[in-house]
Amino acid sequence: MDAVYAGLDLGTSGCKGTVVTADGTVLARARAGYQTHRPEPGAAEQDPAHWLNAVGEVTASLADQIDPERWRGIGLSAMIPTLVLADAAGAPVGPAITWEDGRAEEFGTALREGFGPDALYRRTGQWVDGRYLVPMARRLFAVSPELKARASHLLGAKDYLFGALTGEYLTDPSTATGFGCYDLAADSWLDGVADGLPALPGIAPSQAWRPLLAGAVPAVAAGLPPGIPVCVGGADSVLGALGLGITEPGQVAYIAGTSNVILGLSDTAAADPAHRYLITPMPVLGGWGLEMDLLATGSAHGWLAGLLTGGDQDALARLAAGVDPEDAPSFLPYLLPGEQGARWDPDLAGTLTGLHLGHGPGHLARGLQTGIVAESRHCLTVLQQASGVAGGVFLAGGGATASSLAVDLADATGRPVSPPDPERVDCSAIGAAMVAAAGVDGAALPAPPSAARGAVLPDPAHAARWDRLACRHEATLAAAAPLYHRGALPPDHPGGSHAVTSHDER
Repeated sequence: MDAVYAGLDLGTSGCKGTVVTADGTVLARARAGYQTHRPEPGAAEQDPAHWLNAVGEVTASLADQIDPERWRGIGLSAMIPTLVLADAAGAPVGPAITWEDGRAEEFGTALREGFGPDALYRRTGQWVDGRYLVPMARRLFAVSPELKARASHLLGAKDYLFGALTGEYLTDPSTATGFGCYDLAADSWLDGVADGLPALPGIAPSQAWRPLLAGAVPAVAAGLPPGIPVCVGGADSVLGALGLGITEPGQVAYIAGTSNVILGLSDTAAADPAHRYLITPMPVLGGWGLEMDLLATGSAHGWLAGLLTGGDQDALARLAAGVDPEDAPSFLPYLLPGEQGARWDPDLAGTLTGLHLGHGPGHLARGLQTGIVAESRHCLTVLQQASGVAGGVFLAGGGATASSLAVDLADATGRPVSPPDPERVDCSAIGAAMVAAAGVDGAALPAPPSAARGAVLPDPAHAARWDRLACRHEATLAAAAPLYHRGALPPDHPGGSHAVTSHDER
């Protein structure tokens, strides 16, 4: 029988897995969830043991669907940046700190300012803040000094999973960007940035593999052939673009999950002088991903659905569909709080303006969707102006299944938008499987699955409406942002000193 390849994606809300053929045809899929714990404001923690249990459930389900004797390799993908500190035996010394955690901002600022903000961006392709692994680790050691004596390894989520499966700690270039100290040009860690911290993993190509340790993690390896190759893989954003079929410079992957990833493919690592996008090496394909990440999108929909529809996000989408966007209040969707995207402002907070007694649940739902689309339009505009990336937009992810998103994005941006393929919704897991095929057997990438799908074209009659909505969004942000910036109050106000208008000036 033909060889197949498995992909595992360790995401924010759960592990997703797929089995695909060498030509990219999806044969099986599975999912298992886990919880995020928020013990204090700004916190977002997970238990790595829950990850392993979820991976075990997913691999068992995939093995039930497709005989694991046919599996030629397993590729890995995961959320970044998410921190795991492990001891010498590989056991976590505390909870994992996920990318949603905003408690290390002062340590991110110290790293960035100490190195030189522009110099660090040009070396790493990242505007480093408190959501990167080195600042996260320094915060942990500051608040819990006893952890430092126990921790031997500083890892990302995927690095930890790879180590649990193979006994070796390796990362890949796309995941390494989440540490805050990976030198893009040198393909190595920057000297001095991680001094005094536990050992960082080695850096290997995405296609590099090691054999599965027999019985290393019984919950995961049960039923899998001993010695099956496990590929290092890559970050969820770039493997999502690979699984989605983004292959040509200028095309944009829009992956809607707990957060939304907007990633434009470029043949050059063109830096933005205003630091408004990240630069990520692309596995297998070559080239670079110019990336923006909106922090609270799917999570914001889930939160609002919990308040209005008992957690039913499909019902929330139906409520939004029944409301004219110009009748809804203006909703700034910065609910974690803070925003990256093209803003890079850790102080922003979610804001509703323009409420009146005639508004109901549908108006709130429509306002949130409009706010996310307006923010996405802003990101795509900045990406085009700064880099020239201006191609079609290809949707994927569980948060992109509502048909209204493709229509809204097309009308708001003036670009063709390809709706998600329901057979390839778990695109990061598919991309991980494709990397395994390339790494283990040298398989060529299949033809782009997105190319055959019909795109939603922008309706010129709606362009003026979205211009007005985007202007309202920006005006609301300009009015609200000073309320959240420490130091943005009048000098005679307690705590006030001066206005803060951009991350460059901070």
